[in-house]
Amino acid sequence: MSAGRAGQPLRDLYDALRAVYGEQPWWPADSAFEVVVGAVLTQNAAWSNVEKAIDRMKAAGLMSLPALLDTDHESLAEVIRPSGYYNIKAKRLRNLCTFLSGEGGLDAFARRDLAGQRESLLQVNGVGPETADDILLYALDRPVFVIDTYTRRLLQRYGLARGDESYEDLRSGFEQALDTDVYLFQQYHALIVMHAKVVCRKAPQCLNCSLVTDCPTGGGRAESTSR
Repeated sequence: MSAGRAGQPLRDLYDALRAVYGEQPWWPADSAFEVVVGAVLTQNAAWSNVEKAIDRMKAAGLMSLPALLDTDHESLAEVIRPSGYYNIKAKRLRNLCTFLSGEGGLDAFARRDLAGQRESLLQVNGVGPETADDILLYALDRPVFVIDTYTRRLLQRYGLARGDESYEDLRSGFEQALDTDVYLFQQYHALIVMHAKVVCRKAPQCLNCSLVTDCPTGGGRAESTSR
């Protein structure tokens, strides 16, 4: 995705999404640490199941760095079972918490420079680019854009991406094309997720989409259906 070519179309797309769905209450969490936990639990999971796992963690008194590190793997895995892949996620959570503890805690880590934060997170076993950027954007309010399956889908359908770009190419494309604004990045990503869940699904609901006239893919589908 070329930042120069995509700049205005990306801004126009944001304005259109915002006009349809309004401001998004995102990310739902009571603390920055809860966002960190949610970023791991949401890997390959529906958010409704993540919420169940988070509620169970809160009930068990595990929603803090010291408490999570003090619990054993089996107990943690059982508590987060609703999120799926619970044994793997328990290991990843403990890896991440061990890393944060070594940094002096989440507050201390939040004071590091952005480049250092991202590089360090990506070295934690089980933390990929999307998880790292979820943590940076939503827990630490750092200006990074999160690229997920929904984002790739929408960009392709709008003709703003080919589909074979790397994560880093798409992330840097967004960040260079838009103003460096944490709130904008948070809202844009949340709006994409909302749009993908409502109409821009794997099997798109183009006839129900308010953006169909501006979408190359959706416009073609709607026109062929109306004939």
